[in-house]
Order: sequence, then structure tokens, then C-alpha cells
Amino acid sequence: MNTPLAQRAPAGDIPPQHWQGGAIDCAACACAHLRALPGEQGCEPGHACLQDVYARRIDRFFRWHPALSDGQLGHPYFEVRAIAARRASVFRLRALIDDPDETVRLQIALRLPLEQLPRLARDPHREVRIRVAQRLAPAALAALRDDPDYGVRELVALRLPLALLPTMARDADRAVRLRVAQRLEMPALLQLLDDPTPEVRRVVAERLPVALLPRLAHDPDWRVRWEVAQRADPATLAALCDDEDPEVRRSARERRAAAPGPRTLPTAAPTGVAHG
Repeated sequence: MNTPLAQRAPAGDIPPQHWQGGAIDCAACACAHLRALPGEQGCEPGHACLQDVYARRIDRFFRWHPALSDGQLGHPYFEVRAIAARRASVFRLRALIDDPDETVRLQIALRLPLEQLPRLARDPHREVRIRVAQRLAPAALAALRDDPDYGVRELVALRLPLALLPTMARDADRAVRLRVAQRLEMPALLQLLDDPTPEVRRVVAERLPVALLPRLAHDPDWRVRWEVAQRADPATLAALCDDEDPEVRRSARERRAAAPGPRTLPTAAPTGVAHG
């Protein structure tokens, strides 16, 4: 049963207020005719209202009336436009690509058809570009490799086709190069052998072919050498047993001790004697 308006608490922690300030005047609202309808067929100031300043009440209004979303994409209040964009026809969203408010553009970046999404790839707001990078087809991500924000480039490095990924191996940001190191294949991975950041070189040590690990066995950072010790061949492992760092020495010695020794060939059975 619907709670009478006078008894229902406002939806949220602030009293009803018009988005332009002051009290809500239902008589001046284009949706005033809905007040006479019961429950979710209608509207309710303080609970589900198109003209409220509070986004939660606006959202409830559009959940009750999703068919009205298309008609409110040009509303002067950015919260109304942004919330209407969640349920509006995708064919109407293109008109909001240049909306002056990033909250609106954030919403359409989630729903815009993929072929129109590149229009937002140079949006001035980083969060919009991040959402674009999350949705763009991998082959279309190349345009974002030089984005000024490292968070955007990090997403690009996670999704860019492997054939294009080596072009990001010298990115200025450590976090981006770390993502590149986690995905690069040989021989492109060799570009990161001399990366200035130990965390990146450690990832390289995790993925480098065993035969090439000696190239990192004398790395200046003990964490890289420790990673080498986890996979190195016997000769490299023997050298690491005398490493200057105690953790590297311990790891190398433990692994060397656990390695199986040379097997002794069984003695041949005498001629004519069954070998059971």
C-alpha cells in the first residue's frame, strides 16, 4: 500500500528543494499531471521528482517513468540530463557528446554506440576518457597511447593489440610500463631489460626465457636478482648462492639444494639372469 505523501519521509537526508533553489512548485512543472496518479504511475515531491536538486529523487522519477527520458535530454539541470541519459534511446545520445557538463558525458560514454565512441577520445575530462578506453575496440585504442593521463594509458596498455604494444615500452609512467611488461612477448620484452624501475625489471625476470636470465643476474636491485633465482639455470643459480643480499643467497641455496642430483644408471643385469 502506498504511504500518504504527508507520512512518507523524504528520500535522502536533505529536504525537498527545487534545483534552482527554493520550494518545488508542482503547478509550474510539465509533469504536474502525474501527481494525480497513484504510486509509481505518478510522482511525489520529496521522493520521486523531476525538479528536485537531489539526484536520488530524480533517478527514482526516471525509474518510474523511463519513457520520459528522451524528452529530458535537453533539461537545463545537468543532473536531470545525466540521469535521463541512463535510460534514453541510444539513438538520442549523440546530441550530448559536447554537453558542457562532464557528469553527462560520463553517462553517455557508457552507452554510446562503439562507432561513435571515438568522438569522446579527446574529451577534456580524464574520467570520460578512462571510460572510453574501457569500451573502445582494442584496435581503436592506438589513438589513446599518448593520452596525457597515465590512468588512460594504463588501460590502453592492458587492452592494446600485442602487435602495437611495443610502442608503449618507453612510456614515461612506471605503472604503464608495468602493464606493458606483463603482456609483452619475446623479443619485444627485451626492450624492458634496462628499464629504470626495479618493479618493471622484476616482471621481466618473471617472464624472460630461462636462457636469457643471466642478463638480469647482476641487476642492481636485489628483488630482480631474487626473481632470477626462482627460475635460473644451474650455472646462474650457483653464482647467486654468493649474492651480496641474504634473501637472494638464501633463495638460491634453497633451490639448489632442492634440485635433484645426477641419477645413477642401473647396473646391467648379468647375461642369462632375469632382470626383475
